[in-house]
Amino acid sequence: MKTPMIFAELGAKAMGLLDAETAHHLTIRMLKAGYGPKVTVANPRLAIDVAGLSFPNPLGLAAGFDKNAEAPDAALDMGFGFVEVGAVTPRPQSGNPRPRVFRLRADAGVINRYGFNNDGLDAISARLKARARAGIVGVNLGANKDSEDRTEDYVKSVKALSGFVDFFTVNISSPNTPGLRALQGKASLEELMRRVLAARDEAGHGAPVFLKIAPDLADEDKTDIAEVARAMRLDALIISNTTISRAPNLRSAEASQMGGLSGKPLFAMSTALLREFYRMIGGDVPLIGVGGVASARDAYEKILAGASLVQLYTALIYAGPGLPAQILGELPAFLDADGFDRIGEAVGAGAL
Repeated sequence: MKTPMIFAELGAKAMGLLDAETAHHLTIRMLKAGYGPKVTVANPRLAIDVAGLSFPNPLGLAAGFDKNAEAPDAALDMGFGFVEVGAVTPRPQSGNPRPRVFRLRADAGVINRYGFNNDGLDAISARLKARARAGIVGVNLGANKDSEDRTEDYVKSVKALSGFVDFFTVNISSPNTPGLRALQGKASLEELMRRVLAARDEAGHGAPVFLKIAPDLADEDKTDIAEVARAMRLDALIISNTTISRAPNLRSAEASQMGGLSGKPLFAMSTALLREFYRMIGGDVPLIGVGGVASARDAYEKILAGASLVQLYTALIYAGPGLPAQILGELPAFLDADGFDRIGEAVGAGAL
């Protein structure tokens, strides 16, 4: 094992002794300082093209980990095929009061109510503009809590970041900004995406636009979102954000905390929603599966359910920085078992 990986694994164990938010901040600082693993995953069987982008592998780091775009390249070095930073809001905001993130160790989950805490568009755009190396990096877009025109917040960020990121994710599904999920209603969603896509097109760089949705949707909401995604030719749907629901069998003492639940308890719910959207949309709009991925088997199940790409975050807290390389190393065996040559052939194979 190389020295940086040793430091990274030891650091991950030490972080478990700290409160969750402090550990999060220190992890980012360690990555910036070069103490993360440096992994090369070059398996052509795992490469896949989605939304006009060529991904070296289907495994991505979800938004929320590198909120302020401080270490996207260090995250890519962990083996990820792409990284999503943010969420960014036009103006800096401190988010909700601490404590606001809680480990559910017995359930391999996390509850957070961060509330889009971030350094703001100016600082984050400067960091993204300063990147000098290759690798697919996208940005998750949010709205300021006290904004009078939340749609305009997304438009501002698209205009400022065009040309400096590889994709945009419109996040209207965080449960920690009051009223944000109301933008998932059909009329509001159509207006939001119309303005975002127009801003993208006016900027002239043509970066794909993804939409991240909540797992807590009524059937009517699902139908509306599928219709909008298809009619407006969105580049992908990310399924799904954290859930405000609580499974009855959660064992952790912190399970009653307010906020969005992620990790293992979200896996079945988010995967069922992913499969449902694949059946509704088919191949018209690519899907990105996120929620509870902690192993190659989990990632492969998302792919079979219809995900062209997969993201994770919470599992890193418990498994450490070697997890991406482990997942990518084991995925080809799942392809072999089902007779697939390349990862793209498996997309949706278990959904219909």
